[in-house]
Amino acid sequence: MTDNIFERIKKINEYGKEFWGARDLMSPLGYARWDNFEVAIARAKEACKNSGQDVADHFAGVTKMVPIGSSAERSIDDYNLSRYACYLIAQNGDPRKEEIALAQTYFVIQTRKQEVQELQIEDGKRVYLRGEMKEHNKNLAKAAKEAGVINYANFQDYGYMGLYGGLRQKDIHARKRLKKTQAILDHMGSEELAANLFRATQAEAKLRRENILGQDKANKAHHEVGKKVRQTIKELGGTMPEHLPTHENIKESKKRLKKMTKKSLPNVKQ
Repeated sequence: MTDNIFERIKKINEYGKEFWGARDLMSPLGYARWDNFEVAIARAKEACKNSGQDVADHFAGVTKMVPIGSSAERSIDDYNLSRYACYLIAQNGDPRKEEIALAQTYFVIQTRKQEVQELQIEDGKRVYLRGEMKEHNKNLAKAAKEAGVINYANFQDYGYMGLYGGLRQKDIHARKRLKKTQAILDHMGSEELAANLFRATQAEAKLRRENILGQDKANKAHHEVGKKVRQTIKELGGTMPEHLPTHENIKESKKRLKKMTKKSLPNVKQ
């Protein structure tokens, strides 16, 4: 695979992301004319759209200057294609052509590798952040108790309402379609867990820093912190937490990581 033509024409942008130029990909896929290849690209873009992906994230239109002789240049249209875009183009080609068959094999294998790697990274982040969330929730509960909070569930609701645009814990639970026995935090992805971790740590810090006393004042402080975190997400162009997907139980991430660790350990005979 490392000596594969598709690996050789791969490029890396300034952000460390891999991509392929459509003009570079055209010939290895067996296309002699750009207009014919554009038809294949159009089909792939439609497939990308139908799969719920943002087409612009995978098919970035660019203009390039190419020499035409006598030191003159002209502009041509091109695309910077993601691995997924290349995969879709190959999948929409004629598998009877050797070039297309090779491309399908390469991009299917590499796309699957990337998916597995990304899942492993997300599992690691989820497990770490869930553990941090558990510890900092304990710290927040202690700070709330010292502030005179009696109804801790109510106090927690105010933090959630600030972060989730008015939704209480039970509302979030219902929105994510979780069963009564399922904990919200166990079904959050790393992005949502990170937002809640920031809420928890900053709420604890605010209670202690400002020496807040009383249930009402503590509720208000927690709500303000949640709103601030939400506002930051909005300013950064992020997805509001209530719109983030519901993930499988964190136990599944732990199982995969444990299995991966066992595979990586050397098999030493006693």
